[in-house]
Amino acid sequence: MAPTPQQKQSHKAQQVSGRKTTKARVQRYLKTTEPQLKQPTKNTLLLKGIKCSEGMGKVLQELRAISAPHVKLLSKRNQIVAWDMDGQTSLQFLTTKNDCSLFALAHHNKKRPNHLTIGRTFDHQILDLAELSIRRFKSMQDYGGGVPKKKIGSKPMLLFVGDLWAQGETFVNLQNLLVDFYRGEIVDKLILSGLDHLMVFTIANCPGIEAPMIHQRTYFCKLKKNPSGGGEHSSPLPYLIPCGPDLDFTLQRTQWAEPDIYKASRRQPLAAKSKKVKNHSTNLFGETVGRLHIAKQHVDKMQGKKAKALRRAEKLEKQEEQAALENELNREKSDLDASFEQTFGFKEEDDTKKGPRGKKQRAQ
Repeated sequence: MAPTPQQKQSHKAQQVSGRKTTKARVQRYLKTTEPQLKQPTKNTLLLKGIKCSEGMGKVLQELRAISAPHVKLLSKRNQIVAWDMDGQTSLQFLTTKNDCSLFALAHHNKKRPNHLTIGRTFDHQILDLAELSIRRFKSMQDYGGGVPKKKIGSKPMLLFVGDLWAQGETFVNLQNLLVDFYRGEIVDKLILSGLDHLMVFTIANCPGIEAPMIHQRTYFCKLKKNPSGGGEHSSPLPYLIPCGPDLDFTLQRTQWAEPDIYKASRRQPLAAKSKKVKNHSTNLFGETVGRLHIAKQHVDKMQGKKAKALRRAEKLEKQEEQAALENELNREKSDLDASFEQTFGFKEEDDTKKGPRGKKQRAQ
């Protein structure tokens, strides 16, 4: 259980005065709330407001199913109005107590029927708020039991369709909030089997409704073998099966963070930023290209270990070169002998064939 605000205040006073904290539980908790170099996965808190209809209760249950296991659902009703200062203080206390950075509050009354308020916190303070008016809801049970469901802990693929998402600061911030709300666990790598569902958010203007309508659809992604082939390493084809939950909602009220607070929430420590590596670059296809600076190497003069087959090949090559050289010398000698015989009319005697006797006779 998290320490109360009075315990936190007394702990800070003891730190200022230099006294040692006596509560080990408070010390352990405060250590977990300190800024971390790598942000863990955000948890979501789902709770009911002063009045909550049965339909909005099912919406919270469906949100818990698609956000598991990083989600906590409170079954009791809470005297909380998210747009009041007291209500925001209660939300800050509950999110801090349950260690959740995201929250969704479902409430229903005559003036605002079937409303869902989603938001996030930074440094245990309310950062963003957005109130959604649910116009249509279709749960996973409405699709039947034969429809496949997502795996627990799998990450969704998010697709935002419509030009209005890029028009105006309101929908840009809403898109950012929805991505933060549904993205799930933070991972470094992905595999195909882990991408088993797709969430599509389509925004469009509807006749008779002032605010644009946002259609949220959830599909199960089933991977099948590519019928056209493509070899052993071909990628499978995804087939989308509607599985729910599906929501149609409009944006009613918003409370976005101030620019300086939002900038502070996005600030990253210097230790978390990757240092630039020299002589490394990334091409158009995302491949890493490196450049090496080395001295000139004389490969011809380098002596390496040669295999037995290479030594035999080198020996045969030398023998062939020697035989070719001898053949060339013999051919040149035969040409010279023929030229000598044609000029003088007799063949030139070979000194190598004369014996020692012939040398004595020549000497006399």
